[in-house]
This record gives sequence, C-alpha cells and structure tokens, in this order.
Amino acid sequence: MRLDAPVRTLKGVGPRAEEEFAAKEIFTIGDLLRFYPSSYDYFEQPMKAEDALPGNHCTLSLTIIGTGGVFRKGSRSISHFEGWDGSSKVRLTFFNMPYLKQTLQKGTSFVFRGVLRQTGTGNKYLEQPWFMEKSKYSQVIGTLQPVYPVIKGTGTARMRGFLAAALEAVSGNADFLPADQIKKYDLIGRIEALRGIHFPTDRDNLQKARKRLIFDEFFSFIIGVRRQKQEEGKQADSRPMKTDGSWCSRFLKYLPFSLTAEQAMAWDEIRADLAGKTLMNRLLQGDVGSGKTILAFLALVLCAENGRQGALMAPTEVLARQHMEGLTEYLKKSGLPVRPVLLTGAVKGRERREALKSIADGSADIVIGTHALFQEAVDYHDLGLVVTDEQHRFGVRQRTGLTEKGKDVPVLVMSATPIPRTLAIILYGELQVSCLRKLPPGRMPIKSLAIHETQRGRAYAFILKEIEKGRQCYVICPAVEEGESQEIENVTDYSEKLRAVLPPYIRIDSLTGRMKPDGKNAVMNRFSSGETDILVSTTVIEVGINVPNATVILIENAERFGLSQLHQLRGRVGRGRDQSYCIFLYSGKEKPDRLEILEKNSNGFDIAEKDLKARGPGDLFGVRQSGLPQFALADLYEDSDILRQASECADEVLRLNPGFYCPEERRVDYSTI
Repeated sequence: MRLDAPVRTLKGVGPRAEEEFAAKEIFTIGDLLRFYPSSYDYFEQPMKAEDALPGNHCTLSLTIIGTGGVFRKGSRSISHFEGWDGSSKVRLTFFNMPYLKQTLQKGTSFVFRGVLRQTGTGNKYLEQPWFMEKSKYSQVIGTLQPVYPVIKGTGTARMRGFLAAALEAVSGNADFLPADQIKKYDLIGRIEALRGIHFPTDRDNLQKARKRLIFDEFFSFIIGVRRQKQEEGKQADSRPMKTDGSWCSRFLKYLPFSLTAEQAMAWDEIRADLAGKTLMNRLLQGDVGSGKTILAFLALVLCAENGRQGALMAPTEVLARQHMEGLTEYLKKSGLPVRPVLLTGAVKGRERREALKSIADGSADIVIGTHALFQEAVDYHDLGLVVTDEQHRFGVRQRTGLTEKGKDVPVLVMSATPIPRTLAIILYGELQVSCLRKLPPGRMPIKSLAIHETQRGRAYAFILKEIEKGRQCYVICPAVEEGESQEIENVTDYSEKLRAVLPPYIRIDSLTGRMKPDGKNAVMNRFSSGETDILVSTTVIEVGINVPNATVILIENAERFGLSQLHQLRGRVGRGRDQSYCIFLYSGKEKPDRLEILEKNSNGFDIAEKDLKARGPGDLFGVRQSGLPQFALADLYEDSDILRQASECADEVLRLNPGFYCPEERRVDYSTI
C-alpha cells in the first residue's frame, strides 16, 4: 500500500477515528507514520523499595496486603492500598479511582511505576502510580514503549495498534533513496526506520531510526528546493552582461581603499552571475560595516556600462540619501559617465517630475530610493538589475513589485543579519550566498560592556566624555511612552530624564516608529548632520541610518532584546575610524548569558549560530513566517552534520538523475522570504 493512501483504508479506522486523526492533520498512512512519539517509556527490572531513593522514579514489584480503603475528601475520592515486596511496605494512593478496589485485591501482584515518596517517619508511598500485572510486565522488560501526543478518543494502546497495521501495510514499499547512498551515509532502510521509531527494539535501534528519518526530512526538503530553483532558472531568460569593460576597473582605481580578499571573491561571484545564462538571485550577507554597499555600487556600474538601468532600494529615506551621496562622490572621482537619480517619497514637485522622466527615457543609469521605486507612476526604460538593501525589511509585495518593472531582472539582496551557515545551506545552497565575515582594514571592533542599571551614572559620565570629543551617541529604549510597561524605559520619559541630569548644552532628540515619515526623516537628518548629540530611540534605528561620528550606543533593558537584535543595534556604531562602544544596561540580579556572549564576541555569524541554538530556527529572523517548514524530528543546529550529508546526497542524486522523484518532496515558498 502507498504512503499517500487515505488513513481510512487501514483496518479499524472508522469515520470517528478518521475525524479524530484529521484534527491532528493525519490524512494518509504516511501522515500517521510521521506522527512520531513524543517520548518513550523504558521498562526496567523492578527493584526493592529499600534500595530506591525517595524523590526518584522507580519500578517496584508488590503484592497487595489487606483490603485497602476508599474515602472521600470534598469532591474527590482517595483510595489507599498496602503493597509488600518481601522486605518493605509501600503505601499506594490513587485519586478518583474507587473502582481499583475490585482490581487491587489482597494477594494479587503487580508491578508499580512512579516517584517514590517518604514521610517524616520513614514510611514510603507512591501516588497515582502506573501499574501492570507481573506476567505481562515480564514480557516488556528491557524495551522502549512509545508515548504519543494525545488524540481525542485514541489511547496509547489503540494508537500502537493503528501504527502496527500501517507498518504492515507499507512493508513491501521500495526505498526512495538509492542503495549506494544508503550505504555511503551508513543509513538503515526507510521502512526499518519507521518501525524503529515506533517500536524500537533497543536504544541503538532507536538512534539509527532517528538518524535515517532526520536525514530524510532534510533530504526531501533540499530536493524540493533544488528542483524549484532549476525550474525557475529554466523559465527565466537571462540576458548575460559583458564583464570585460573598463568602467568597474576605473571605479575601483579611484576608491580610497582596496577591496578585501572576501570582497574581491564576492565581486567575482556577482560578476559571474551577471555574465551567466542563469538569472542571478544572490544573497550578499555580512556584518554591519563589512563592505557590502561598495559591491552593490560595482554591480550597478557594470549594469550601466551594459546600457541598462540598475535600481537600489533602501528601507529608509535617510539610508537612500546616504547611498546616493556615497555613489555620487565615487562616480565624480572616477569620472565615469554614469548618472544616478534619487527617488523617495520626499522627492516632490519639479525634482520628482524630472527624476521620473529620466528614468523613463533611460537618461538615468542608476535609480536609488525607497519603496517609491516600484510605484505605478515609475516606468523604467530598461531595468537590468535590482539591488535590495536589508531585504528582510520589505514586504513581499514591495520586493516583487520592483522586479516586475522589468523582464527577467537579476536580483542582488543584501543583509546585515547573518544567516547561520546551516540555514544558508538549506535555504539558498552553497553557490548562491556570498559572505563577508571580516571588517575592512581600519575598522576597529566595537568594545562592549554589560552593567547593571544601578551603574547608569557611570554610563552617562562616559557618554559626556565622548560628546566632549565631538562624538555622538544613541540611547535605545524598548518602549515608546509610559503605560506600555512600568518595568521598562520609554523614549518619551527617558528623553526628559536625560535633559534633567545632563548639562543644558547637550542636544537631545527622540525618535519612534509611531512618528510620521516626515518627522522621522527630519530627526534622522539632524542626527546625521551632527545637529544632535544624543538620539533617544526605539529599535527603529536598527537599520537605515549610518552616522560614522556616532561612537556610543547605550541600550536600556538589554535583557528584553534577543541576541541577534542586540548585535544589530550595536552595529549602529563602529561605522567610522574612531573606537566605538556599546553599553548594555540590564535589570535583575544576574547578568543574562546573551550579554556575556556579546561582551566577548563581535562576529555576527558566530552570534547568529548561538542564537539559532538558543531559540531554534522557527523564530530566528522571522523564519517561522517565511515558509521554512518546521521539521518533526530534525534540529538545524543539533543535526547540522546530518544536514550537510543530506545536502551533499541530494546534489549527487540530482546530478546522476535530474528527474529523480522524492515522494516526500517539500518546497519553500520563496515569495514569503
């Protein structure tokens, strides 16, 4: 019988059971077999009560002595029995089970399992223990018995019966993995693994079953991802760009710095994509300050040299303007005949009309802006490249809306949120991710310190010292205003608090996500231009602002933020050549572990791996909403070695058999990432 056969085809599964299974999303025999146990009971040899430690779980073989008794206490009935194991008495207590008096009769023997307790006088007892007849228990000693999540109307014994029937029904099915791959990765057969996960003969059998099923989860998903990308590549008619021109070389020649080895490697990968027959869809990830933007500029210049238009979309008005200013300066120094234009919501009137005209007639080679780039009024002459900065900050409609302004447009997305290597493998594949792990020469690591909120005065003194040197500072609060929580700092009150304790000449401004766009832009522009000394803000500044003169960031209630978010906030400083500092203020008695991690580590990729371990893949960087499936057994961190093997196996299988079909193939919806 096939795994996709309806679960109702199994003997004993009637309409009611089918309805109960459907509530747990069990519709097929395969679904039932993938309804894995939540835990296992190990049936050990019974021990003597005198050898058992109070407070520990134990298994005792007892003979009932006396007739027992049942009495009521309020709405509850309480049953008491006495058991004897040949050397000790053990009292047995059950709640709301008066009928047990018919079973636990004088002279009967059972095996009882539970947590042994002891009174102050030394008497031992078990409360609500599980029990089984001695003769039946002897048949399961030394075995692991599965425990399943509760399904209404289907107890453990009935569930085991259904699973035994399901395994029998599919026992003749062939394995979907090639035999040589099963041998290469030291795996057991698929059906053997399903039997081992539900009815393990011993712990070793269970471990082998888990390894195979975890491998299958990764393998089937990666096969789906690889095939989907192959199909997307076939559908897209790429227009290869020529890369032997002189514009990029000239652009690089007049930069005030040289590319690092990592930047040069990433540029080679981007250039190869643009010159290839397959449409580029590359992720360029790297820590804040690692030099991603200059690679985006190079790609845009190459696009312009090929007679096409490139667009760079940034998440904020301020960041878009900073990109425009930076690119304009580099183009001016190199003397290249490239014309960039800026298009944001704040560009209005005549300036906007001229920008739209130049985009439509092709006189604008590069367009830099915000979400305004894909509005209906914007017509591109020949859109040949889309670069998205901090791509996770845009919605699906925003990201796809821009590429739809052209035909088969190559895409380069940049992110300062490092995706752990394990996630990058499964989501993108090794060849479609470029990583910048090191800071360019001249950039100093940010010095970080976590201190208790009672030492806030020490932090203020340090901030004043930096401001006196001509530097600027961020202060991050988790709340906007009073009332959101009495236990955390808010931007509104904190700004007034700073004005009260700091000298009157210190210029303080505040920023929150609730402000209107024009107001936010005005505040950020004042800080960028040096008109403000301290910017008190919520996490709205996590991305989208680049102020090299800001050398200190103070994060209040740091224990309220996640590990990766704290690292992103820290990245707002350290963008110039001056030493920068991050101060984490925390409440509570103990310093949170994640703050100690940040004090000792400044590498975003290492931090992302630790965050993945701490939080799991589901919540990391919003992946739970991204279409990445939640695996039943596999753990992306703990099982990373199996993930690598499954990825290698999937690529090898598809290389030898491009039409390979995996019956459990799973795909990711890239439109939601």
